[in-house]
Amino acid sequence: MEAFKKLEATAASLQIANIDTDQIIPARFLKTPRSTNHGDFLFHDIRRQSDGELDPKFVLNTPENSRTQILVADTNFGCGSSRESAVYALFDAGIRCVIAPSFGDIFYNNSVKNGLLPIELSRRKIEDIWQTLKTANTVKIEVDLENQTIHLPNGTNYTFEIDAFRKQTLIEGLDDIDLTLKYSQLIRDHEKNNATKRPWTATID
Repeated sequence: MEAFKKLEATAASLQIANIDTDQIIPARFLKTPRSTNHGDFLFHDIRRQSDGELDPKFVLNTPENSRTQILVADTNFGCGSSRESAVYALFDAGIRCVIAPSFGDIFYNNSVKNGLLPIELSRRKIEDIWQTLKTANTVKIEVDLENQTIHLPNGTNYTFEIDAFRKQTLIEGLDDIDLTLKYSQLIRDHEKNNATKRPWTATID
């Protein structure tokens, strides 16, 4: 998993509340192999007009936001079904951080496990960031996970909270498999000790 420590990047605002995982990636794309670029499916339906063409007014369709890595979203982002592909779509499209007043719980957990940083801020702070993003076509902000701070170009700084364990897995780039391997020696020692005490449970080679 790609580690996350500090990111200075273009940010875009998505001012739509209750964006669910089906809007992030429609269900018809869920059987697509992980090796395929899921970024092509990100917001597939809501970023298009009724004729199927890309809507030039949708924030991520504009030239200045084509390389956005930070998404400043609205309330309850990632609600709905528990599809991990929603995170794949964001990550493969280049999004590394989503800032919002609140998230769907499962989406939040899936984000951390796949190297995408979800940050919860109060609505007032989110609206302040939205206002900052209106000041120019392209606005870069800095997200510092190690110090748990967000720096805006106008000099405003915000702090954010994150669980210490989740923070460390993101900084070290550890997914569930990496975490297990990190304790592989302890696991082997336990199996050896257990085989001595309870030989009937030992693995047969």
